[in-house]
Amino acid sequence: MEATLSQATAVKKVPSIPPRRAPPPPPEPPRNPLLRFLLAETGAHHPHQTHSWTRVLWLTGVDYFSTLGYQPGIAFLACGALSPLATTLLVLVTLLGALPTYRQVAARSSSGQGSIAMLEHLLPGWWGKLLVLALLGFAATDFVITMTLSAADAAAHAAENPLLHGLLGEHRMGITLTLLGLLGVVFLMGFTEAIGMAMAVGAPYIALNVVVILRALYEVSTHPNALQAWLNTDTLRMDTTALVLASALAFPKLALGMSGFETGVSVMPLIQGQKEERIASTRKLLSTAAFMMSALLISSSLVTTVLIPAAQFEKGGSANGRALAYLAHELLGHAFGTLYDFVTIAILWFAGASAMAGLLNIIPRYLPRYGMAPRWVLLTRPLILVLVGIAFLVTWVFNADVDAQGGAYATGVLVLMLSAALAVALALGRDAREAADGFRLRLKSLYFWAVTGVFAFTLVDNVVERPDGVIISACFIFAVLTLSGLSRWWRATELRVEELLFADEESERLWSRLNNKQVHLVPIEHQERAGRRSKLKEIQQHYRIEGPVAFLHVTLGDDRSEFTAPCRVRVQQLNDESYLIEVAGAVAIANTIAYVSEQLDPKSLFLGLTGQNPMSQAFKYLLWGEGETGVLVYEILVQYWASTPEEDVRPVIFLMSA
Repeated sequence: MEATLSQATAVKKVPSIPPRRAPPPPPEPPRNPLLRFLLAETGAHHPHQTHSWTRVLWLTGVDYFSTLGYQPGIAFLACGALSPLATTLLVLVTLLGALPTYRQVAARSSSGQGSIAMLEHLLPGWWGKLLVLALLGFAATDFVITMTLSAADAAAHAAENPLLHGLLGEHRMGITLTLLGLLGVVFLMGFTEAIGMAMAVGAPYIALNVVVILRALYEVSTHPNALQAWLNTDTLRMDTTALVLASALAFPKLALGMSGFETGVSVMPLIQGQKEERIASTRKLLSTAAFMMSALLISSSLVTTVLIPAAQFEKGGSANGRALAYLAHELLGHAFGTLYDFVTIAILWFAGASAMAGLLNIIPRYLPRYGMAPRWVLLTRPLILVLVGIAFLVTWVFNADVDAQGGAYATGVLVLMLSAALAVALALGRDAREAADGFRLRLKSLYFWAVTGVFAFTLVDNVVERPDGVIISACFIFAVLTLSGLSRWWRATELRVEELLFADEESERLWSRLNNKQVHLVPIEHQERAGRRSKLKEIQQHYRIEGPVAFLHVTLGDDRSEFTAPCRVRVQQLNDESYLIEVAGAVAIANTIAYVSEQLDPKSLFLGLTGQNPMSQAFKYLLWGEGETGVLVYEILVQYWASTPEEDVRPVIFLMSA
């Protein structure tokens, strides 16, 4: 019977709010103006407004392209004279690894949920949930460091500008915190997804960088001694094999130059067209951004390495964190250089805005659905304050140093790329097993397993070399897991049923007959006839009841890690005085009994007690949805009634000891 019920086709839904009850009145707004402001909805996004992919490209670009502001300098500090060669290797990994991976992710995530959602689907259950929570910790690292590193680099451009240096030169920390605070204020006032602003910032930034790089390449061509001096360095005199190996070992330190692909997938809902058109447009967006950035990365690395003295890259040097800005001032004058600085500051600030928007989207998307977030996480403004506070703390820990944050940034980027490659490899492997001729899919799966290996090596090398990133990520993961566990415990008494679906028309008809004070509801652990008779005899022996009895048997679903789920209902008439209600697919027995009771509105509810160890029962309930059902149903109903006042008579509850 249970197997039949679980496979039944639902023909009608029971309303989530019974027609007999008026919806609870909305809570009164707080009197305190500050609290009223924080608890108000911002209405930040307009999901139905779509654009061409060429416009949405710039929303990805503010994250991806803005790394030009600091990538050449970080690359030189990490690799020295090898910087152009290591950057070339970075570009190859981008075009042959990251780009194909995210083109696959785009095809499998047309709603923009990305690789984390793919892994959640491929790895259900508690292990999948824990993996998603860990990835959320790394994603938080990526986005938070994007905000703090971008703001710190913007501060470096402002402080080193010749016109502002005398005023701002010693106040990088203050500038960085001011930019982060301004970012928070903009979001508190109601940030909208301004693609026009992204274009206004991103397009001039790319144009100015092209001008600077072309001018620098002209300088290199007219002064061959500088190029020759670079080629004659001891590092570059190694044989080809040694150069490749040295570049491969140095490559992980440059990994932050691959940021932006996850953002490229997350903006998919903003691209116009139907599903297939949107996927094709997103792939064009990702490819265009990757090839543009590849050309800019290689050329910028070459000209900055050849033309800028090594001492200027060091901390305190004029090119530290702003290598291309240094060349803009040196080669094109301070007027052009100042314009370049202001445009760079703007795109770096907007990159922080993109990261903030990403966090505001990704955190509420997963944690509340898992039951692993406090209720205020769904409120935008309190979450903004928390994120800005975390950004302030990270900035203080790293002393607003761009170079020091590179390792943490690269760690977050690499973990997301590793998870994406792993998700694609697993998905293709599953498709190959299901396809009639899966040879081609198996080859593609092997290719992406190789890409996964490359990202895994890069991540491990980066963590060993610069463990600060994984330490910060571990802090985020610990915070996410701790808050998730506390929230799951705190929200355990919610009803946790999305909806009830009837198995057939007969079940719908009988449910209508039993509804509204027509039966006594008796939950039973087993549905055998002998057990039902014994239970009914016990009730009639100790209680005086009139009218029919409805036995309720709840079957748990396969994935108890879900916080809510729809349930399927079958109702059978056993005789004139008894009925059997079977509910399948529940995530927690006690919550489902309480939900069915509220929907059915019985005369009375008879709940059994096991008398087993309360602590073990509590853990069984939190993890597997089982436990001391009688007490839990009572607590759930009492709390639910307190939040939904009504004039109707509540069912009488009897707690029966074992």
